[in-house]
Amino acid sequence: MNRLVHLLVSFSLLFVVSSAMAQSSPDKQEWVQLFNGKDLRDWDIKIADQPLNDNYKNTFRVENGMLRIAYDQYKTFDGKYGHLYYKTPFSYYIVRFTYRFVGNQIPGGDSWNVRNSGVMVHSQSAASLSIGQTFPVSLELQLLGGLDKGERHTANLCTPGTQVSMEGKPRGEHCIDSDSKTYNGDQWVTASAIVLGDSIVHHLVGRDTVLTYEKPQVGGGFVSQDHDWKAGHFSQEAATYWMNRANTPLGTGYIALQAESHPIDFKTVEVLNLKGCTDPKALNYKSYFIKSDNTLCKYKGK
Repeated sequence: MNRLVHLLVSFSLLFVVSSAMAQSSPDKQEWVQLFNGKDLRDWDIKIADQPLNDNYKNTFRVENGMLRIAYDQYKTFDGKYGHLYYKTPFSYYIVRFTYRFVGNQIPGGDSWNVRNSGVMVHSQSAASLSIGQTFPVSLELQLLGGLDKGERHTANLCTPGTQVSMEGKPRGEHCIDSDSKTYNGDQWVTASAIVLGDSIVHHLVGRDTVLTYEKPQVGGGFVSQDHDWKAGHFSQEAATYWMNRANTPLGTGYIALQAESHPIDFKTVEVLNLKGCTDPKALNYKSYFIKSDNTLCKYKGK
């Protein structure tokens, strides 16, 4: 009996030591799960014309371990564009998620929003939106589902209040198509964005890079001359703020999930931070960090 207890204790200690060694490995990627599978803790909600964190008609919810954006309690969409914002901003990172479109669009949604949603990166915070604002200033990784006819790419780019360059040349379009495949039906799709500050962003579907752009900036108006800040329901104060920031680099911000009239499920949402301690002597050094911030370094005995 004593021998058995000794073996169990030895095994437990070995497991703890092995786990600690694995956690401190500089090459082990430490992905952070933004969605805990249980509730919306650590997320903020902002829906057009609703106060901050008013989850109008239970639009954002957790069911069966999924983060769902649903409209079964709506009669009509009524312009209730909404977004769910993770609490922490990032600058250099990879965000990866698995999603699927389900069911039918709620009545009242625009025709271009059928099987249309998005994940915003480098977004303004939920708290900084005007009360009626439809979309945050951000870079949108636009998600489109196939319509069982023709091509319809996903992981595209749309630019509410922002602008980018591609291959060294400014691009003025509000939305730029990727070269992804078309995904029809209610199938699960895994997509990601590699976001490197204000230098370069890659959109991926699976392991395939489907779109790359550079030099993200504030600017270019909200959408177009015909759909500018007023049409986006920005307050005059907010519109002035963003206009005064035109042509300035956009290198950090929040991650947000979009609600724009078609139901969508997210199975996972996770982030790999690429900014941190780059001193090999530190306990939290990671070999894959791209951006150095040695104020975050932790050392033995300190």
